[in-house]
Amino acid sequence: MSRTSKGTRSREQRQQQIVDYVLDRSSASAAELAELVGVSLMTVHRDLDELARRGLLRKFHGGVSAQPSTVFEGSSEYRMGANRELKDAIAKVALGMVEPGSSILLDDSTTALTLAGLLGGIGPLTVATNYLPAIEVLKTFSDVHLMCLGGNYSATHDSFLGLPCIEAVGALSVDMAFVSTSAMNANMTFHQEHELVQVKRAMLSAAGTNVLLMDSSKMPRKALHRMAPLNDYDRLVVDDGADRELLTAAGDVIDVTIAPTDGV
Repeated sequence: MSRTSKGTRSREQRQQQIVDYVLDRSSASAAELAELVGVSLMTVHRDLDELARRGLLRKFHGGVSAQPSTVFEGSSEYRMGANRELKDAIAKVALGMVEPGSSILLDDSTTALTLAGLLGGIGPLTVATNYLPAIEVLKTFSDVHLMCLGGNYSATHDSFLGLPCIEAVGALSVDMAFVSTSAMNANMTFHQEHELVQVKRAMLSAAGTNVLLMDSSKMPRKALHRMAPLNDYDRLVVDDGADRELLTAAGDVIDVTIAPTDGV
């Protein structure tokens, strides 16, 4: 890895640590954050300026505060940086469920995006998605027939939503859908944004087999909107940090696969 790429990764890790710390505490001073990540106050201020510009934090004199949950949880940039190792483990297990020659739907979750990056070279596939970062990845794979699901573009989610997208999904009949959401318990999945709920529900209706991809940070939790009961899914893939009591209860409803994180 080049020195530049190492530096970029280090900055990303530092900024993710800052965001997670502020979200956990609602606010923090610049001096506090400089001590946390071990850099100068000037470097922290540059990080905070960038994070505020990206809409992840709100900067005030001497520090920052967290955005409302619907802002940072919906942000594609924030989601890309969160729980990367867990998503890698889940995506590797989900890849084993994809059969050459099949057709699949990927939602606009970053866990499904991680799976998208693994799909090249496993055989001919038809993949439909409304997530622009996934489109950018999938278009580079010669053995993937890519179907782009259009609609109203959301800069926050970096995806296409709304009635046009729902209608595009409704016109499909695919073998398998891989979806994720922001929260679940042993009976129900939830999401904090209604417009995403509608698209994800359409994807569940369009697929023969529905696979729910969830990292352990999302369970057991609730969010504003009920998305779908757990029995609307056929399989659940989670990392090995998930609550065992919840997984036991979920296993009475659907097939549960635990993705090991060792060595990820």
